[in-house]
Amino acid sequence: MLQRSARKNRTEVTFVLPADEPAGEVSVVGDFNDWTPGAHSLTPRPDGTRAVTVRLEPQRVHQFRYLAAGDYWFNEEEADGREGPNSRLTT
Repeated sequence: MLQRSARKNRTEVTFVLPADEPAGEVSVVGDFNDWTPGAHSLTPRPDGTRAVTVRLEPQRVHQFRYLAAGDYWFNEEEADGREGPNSRLTT
């Protein structure tokens, strides 16, 4: 799930996943962090989900994917679409 908050000079996007699907550590990787695994790792929240918030420039199109333990790559079902194998996000 994606949660977006418009701020004065940026958009904050929170990437949210269930606590145990998939199991193990998960990070969001994309053009906004040079596709660096672990740069934005999802952490547990009190409501039983895990999440990470990323600050992005407004009015841009970004590509991203999730990377889980065991080199398991997957996309966000609620993304704005796809760009090749990646999820697309418009801020």
